[in-house]
This record gives sequence, structure tokens and C-alpha cells, in this order.
Amino acid sequence: MTDLAVQLEDSRYQAVSSRDARFDGVFYFAVATTGIYCRPSCPAVTPKRVNVRFYPSAAAAQGAGFRACRRCRPDAAPGSAEWNVRADLAGRAMRLIGDGVVDREGVRGLADRLGYSSRQVHRRLTEELGAGPVALARAQRAHTARVLLQTTDLPVTEIAFAAGFASVRQFNDTIREIYALTPRELRARPAHRRGGTPGGIPLRLAHRGPYAAREVFGFLQRRTITGIEEMLGTPGVRRYRRTLRLPYGTGIAEVREPRPRHGDWLDCRLHLTDPRDLSTAVQRLRRLFDLDADPYAVAERLGADPRLRPLVTTRPGLRSPGAADGEELAVRAVLGQQVSVAAAARLAGTLVAAYGKPLAAPDGGLTHVFPEPGTLAAAALDELGMPDARRRALRTLAAALADGTVRLDAGADRDTAERDLLALPGIGPWTAGYIRMRALGDPDVFLPGDAGVRHGLAALGATAGDAEAWRPWRSYALHHLWNAPGHTPDTPKDI
Repeated sequence: MTDLAVQLEDSRYQAVSSRDARFDGVFYFAVATTGIYCRPSCPAVTPKRVNVRFYPSAAAAQGAGFRACRRCRPDAAPGSAEWNVRADLAGRAMRLIGDGVVDREGVRGLADRLGYSSRQVHRRLTEELGAGPVALARAQRAHTARVLLQTTDLPVTEIAFAAGFASVRQFNDTIREIYALTPRELRARPAHRRGGTPGGIPLRLAHRGPYAAREVFGFLQRRTITGIEEMLGTPGVRRYRRTLRLPYGTGIAEVREPRPRHGDWLDCRLHLTDPRDLSTAVQRLRRLFDLDADPYAVAERLGADPRLRPLVTTRPGLRSPGAADGEELAVRAVLGQQVSVAAAARLAGTLVAAYGKPLAAPDGGLTHVFPEPGTLAAAALDELGMPDARRRALRTLAAALADGTVRLDAGADRDTAERDLLALPGIGPWTAGYIRMRALGDPDVFLPGDAGVRHGLAALGATAGDAEAWRPWRSYALHHLWNAPGHTPDTPKDI
């Protein structure tokens, strides 16, 4: 082992010794004498250094023969923010695996989406994460199965296939190997909550570090679209609800605004027409609420600028919300061109009422799922009352999304997607950048043409050129500027 590798492992052991939650999901550690692997913040007694092994993923620890700790539940740790920053082959592959592509399309389907051979994808993931795509997908299936076993009353056989396993035998063997329990024994263990299928699936969506919930929920509330979203309650006790268009069916998600010192998670409840969509729905909500971010790294970089430091200190854990559906977000971005936030939401509500797919039964204010691109590509859009040029731009974008000319799925290449968007008539740098930031989860987008950004920079005595020092977290700097004192959120281009 090189000196650098020794130093890295020593620093990781220090994080384990101090139970540092900042590293949950960044790496995992296993104990040779117990055969168990944990997250760094595990409250158990710190093992001796000689008995500790480190792994870059839960799948790698499982592949080495270790089973998941029943105390810290390492499979439920937040994901690493590293992949969002790098957005390379491994990062794109991890997002696609999280979205369930391997379960639906196999490794060949994953490789085709990434534009590489299956062998190349396997080699790169093994190098980066200590496990190939099959093992990574298997770890995710096991986590999904555990959630379903402990939070629903679905029959064990149905859970096996809902979690993505090819057979009940494979399901039983995997659960015993990873958790050292049979599925029925795992179900019998107490969970944080329990609810039958009629009440949905209760979940805790983990995050690391502080979370600026008031700002995130406020951001979503200002953009709520009638029919597919609603925000209930008052600040501090809000519930964000929305519909989801998923691979096997539809879903309704409800996420509660956490109270201060609530814990490192958001309470969520999912109602799915098909439980096979569970892992996909969870990953999309994680992207929407930016739950895999590293607020410590963001604060360190942005807080180093004395002009930004007061904003960073005032709002610790400010996130850059993503999107539950990249195609939906792109359409919303075009609808919001040159109009206010409120006007954009009204236009989107009209679009949903005219072209959205109705739910089998309304649920509160939720009545539809957002229209599919193919539907919008062929629509007249007369109901919107927009200029002809913008309606053409919307139809052109929808057609490009429908035929795959523009890809905004979890594994899309960000540079390619932005170039393809800019090639469409009616899509300029601001719109393409905004889509890149939210639909593709890029943490390093800056929008110098945004009115709110210009006002924020002027108030700080800074220029757009100063933002270079804020890399690779300029998207978070944008949100700090949008939340700066004196900024009015309901302005054109701030959607």
C-alpha cells in the first residue's frame, strides 16, 4: 500500500472513531472480527484499527462477504456527492442504476445508454466503487426489499419481484447473505414505522449535514403547479405533495418539512400503483430535494469568499433543488421564459389540465401526471395564450425529448445535453443552463443573465467573473444570491 493510501485510510479511521456523519455514504467500513459493515457514524464501539477494512460502496463490502449492520443501517446512507460533481462515466452509471435501469434493461441497456461497452462499464465501476453494475444493482434491490418488508404488508413473494429480483430463491439468498436473516425474520424486526399498502410506504430520506428546509420548501411552493403538485400547511409544518410518472405506473409522494433538529432525514410517504417503482421514485425525490449534497464542502468553498460568507452563514445547508422528472422540468423552463414565477406556474397548470394524464382517482388537489413529450409535440397549445414563437419552441423541445434527440434522463451527459438544447430554436443560454442545473443536477451552473443574480452580485459588490472562485459549487451560490436580503423571488427568468 502506498503512503498516500495509508494516509487516506488513517483519515477514514479517524472519521469512524469520531462517528463523523459527514462521511456517511462517502465510504463504508467493515470489521473483520464481526463480519459486519457500517457507515462511519455508526454508534457502536469503535473497532480496533487492525480489524477495519474500508470500501467505496455498500456493494463492495457485500461482495467481500460482510453483512449490513442492523444498528446503523448502512444501506440507507445518503449517496456520495462526488458523482454529482464529476458527472463522469461512473457518476452517470450510478444515477442510472439508482433509477432502476439495470433491473429494467440489464447491463447491456445500461451500457447502451452510456455509450460504452458492457465490459468498459464493468471495469470502470469496479475500479471506482469496488463492484460492478450487477452487484451495485443487487445492493439496491436488497435495500428496496428491506424497506418493503419492514414498512408494508405486501406478501413476501410480491416483494421479491417488486424489488427487482428474478426469482424468490435469489431474493431469499440475497437477504440472508446481506442481513443474516430470512425475509420473514427481517420483517419481524421493528422498523421506525409500519403501514399497510393502503396507507402508502413510509420512508426516511437521509441527508448529511444541515438542511435549509424552509428555503427548499419555499422554493418548491412558489413553483407549485395545480393538478400535479400542492403544498399544504404553513411554513415549518408544510407537506409537499406531487404526482410521479414512473416506468411501471404512477405515484404520489408526500414529503414533510422537517422541524429544526428533527434529524438527518425527510419523512416521506409514497403511494405507488406498482411497487416495482419504489427505488426509482426514491431516487427521483432525492434528486428533487438535493439530498446527496455535501453542505460542508459547499460551505467551505463559498464561505471562503468574504462577500458570500454572510449569506452562507445565515442559511447553512442551503440546497440546489433538482427535478423529479427532467423532461417535465425542461418544459416548465420554456414556459417560464420572460414571465414571472407565478405566471409560469399558471401556464403550466393550464398545460396540465389540457394535456396531462388524469389519475385513476384524484387525491386531494392532485389530479394528473405531467403531459408526456410526445403528447405536447403534437399539440396546438392554443390554451396557453403564448406567442407563436414560444409555442413552436415548446413543441420543438417536446419532439426532441420524445425522439431522443435531447436526453435528460439520470445518466445523460451534461455537456452533450446542453449543446443539444442550444441547437433548438427558442432555447438560449439561460434556459439551457437552468435545465442543466435542475434536470441534470449539475452543482456548478452559473446564470449571469438572470435578473436576480445580477442584483445579488451588485449588492455584494461582486461581478460574474468572481464566480469562477466558487467552482465547483456555483449552483449553490446562485441559490444564495436568490435568497439574499432584498431579492424578490417572483421575477422573470427566476423560475
